[in-house]
Amino acid sequence: MTMVMALKNVRVFFLALLFLSSSLLQVARCQVGSDVEPTEAVEEVGDLGIVGEDAQDFGDENFSPAPGVNTVCVFPKNGARVVPAGEETELLVGMKNDAGDSTLNVIAIKASIHLPFDHQLLVQNLTAQAFNNASVPASAQATFPYIFAVSKFLQAGTFDLVGTIIYEIDQNPYQSTFYNGTIEVVEAGNFLSIESVFLVTLAISLLVLLGAWIRGQIKNLSKKTKRAPKVEVGTKTTDASMDEWLQGTAYTQSLSSKSKKKK
Repeated sequence: MTMVMALKNVRVFFLALLFLSSSLLQVARCQVGSDVEPTEAVEEVGDLGIVGEDAQDFGDENFSPAPGVNTVCVFPKNGARVVPAGEETELLVGMKNDAGDSTLNVIAIKASIHLPFDHQLLVQNLTAQAFNNASVPASAQATFPYIFAVSKFLQAGTFDLVGTIIYEIDQNPYQSTFYNGTIEVVEAGNFLSIESVFLVTLAISLLVLLGAWIRGQIKNLSKKTKRAPKVEVGTKTTDASMDEWLQGTAYTQSLSSKSKKKK
């Protein structure tokens, strides 16, 4: 009994370890050029002062990332990164300010959708979310929400999402890419992805083929077990295949003469 309880405890321990490692892996996938552990960027800023959409025109100007600033992102309750078209999706952007003694002021978060095989082909510019009172002190970390929605007319499929956070340090603008990876866009209310439908269809086809193969094997076995039919001649039973070989011989003539005498 003690051995059984020990095995159960070991099994529970490994299951908990697998669950913890899978959660950390989902966060690590979102990390771009960062040495920060995913669990570090979880502090919430009290009043972010979100001022709405496109409060400032950021244009197409690009800035370089500030040295010592690390970013990480998490899709809460959406580890598969499935985005319903036309519906809001939330992600969290974590930042750690190791750039020196200056406070980091977050200006905005923006993102865009691209074709996965060529980032030069822009599919959609998503809403830019500006902040009025969001800062990260030196050697501190904070988490900022970003809510976006892809066009409801966007065809379901796999796309690349590029997310950027814009900030200032000592009145100098910088930006860091917190996510550059794939998302799965699905129709609103459709919980099955293209991969799921394909796998289900493939599984059903394999089951049908397996059933047909088993049925054919059973038929072949039943044919092999059948014996050759026997033909009754007089009071004796002879094999029909033997009659074909002896047809026209003296043996069959003697049998026919005996049958005539009996009559």
